[in-house]
Amino acid sequence: MGKILNRLVRAIVAIALVCGSAMPAMAQPESGTSAAPFSISTLETVRARGYVICAAARPLPGFAQISADSLWSGFDVDLCRAVAAAIFGDPSRVEFRPLSGESRFAHLEQGEVDLVVRNAFWTMTRDTGYGATYVAPAFYDGQAFMISDRVEAVSAYELGDVTVCAPAGSEALMRMRAFFAAEQVDHEELLYEDREDLAVAYRSGRCEAITGSASWLHAIRRTMPEPGIHRILPERLSKEVYGPVVRSGDTQWEDLVRWTLFAIINAEELGVTSVNIDSMLSARTPAIRRLLGVEGDFGQTFGLAPTWMREVIRAVGSYGELYERHFGSGNTTPLRRGQNALWTHGGLIFAPPIS
Repeated sequence: MGKILNRLVRAIVAIALVCGSAMPAMAQPESGTSAAPFSISTLETVRARGYVICAAARPLPGFAQISADSLWSGFDVDLCRAVAAAIFGDPSRVEFRPLSGESRFAHLEQGEVDLVVRNAFWTMTRDTGYGATYVAPAFYDGQAFMISDRVEAVSAYELGDVTVCAPAGSEALMRMRAFFAAEQVDHEELLYEDREDLAVAYRSGRCEAITGSASWLHAIRRTMPEPGIHRILPERLSKEVYGPVVRSGDTQWEDLVRWTLFAIINAEELGVTSVNIDSMLSARTPAIRRLLGVEGDFGQTFGLAPTWMREVIRAVGSYGELYERHFGSGNTTPLRRGQNALWTHGGLIFAPPIS
């Protein structure tokens, strides 16, 4: 009986060894699959290349635009530069590529770009179905109305008997109709499939109001001959949030991009700016000292210098500086912060502490 048991045990062990030796071979990706190019981390790839490749939206004033000298600027552009500053200490080491539509996810998944700073707003399907991951909210948005001075209203609830330019066959159109139906307000609709056609119709005065994401309405207003006579009403018909998007599966790169954004948000909350950063190095507040790399080593996780967040703030400033630079009082068409104010000022912008 004992001999039989011994033989049975040896047979089981032999089978296990055979199966175990076969499993690694089965787990290896086939040549030519999408997994093969990404055996090296994104951070290693970026370092070896010497710059970050960043996908931005089609030119959208305030967020991303290109000058006559082919220079990029805007809120989203500065987020890309912040990542470059984190890695290289140099915000200029970034290449921008204008991509549009859902194809941006494909370019990201194939490793043709390292980071997308503005894409379709965050939804479950987009966050889980395209091999992409939204890392954190950077800008809160929502559907709104913009009106000309011909309309005497300070609220969407005061609109009535107006002609509204709206995108045909869209969720925005459905939300607008539901809003007016709930308020029992009569209105006329001028519908176009293309957003550019909507903007042209509004600029020419064919409609007295136009609806869409507040950020897009703001971009239209900036291109108007007299932007000051156009108002974006405060009500929001939807919730939309935008933020940096990375390829799924590289948690180190995801964390680096996330905490780069969190660094500039924490900087505003702590009162650290690109202007006062040198004087803040002597501050005794532990949170400020950690942010600036005076205490602790919060670059070790990414293989970065302890002062990497200091370089980010020095390069692009705090979140408040970014917002003021691109949407604030120095612009001909300021955009109130609203939801994009810090949580300490009634907004939604929030970052976990550095500790």
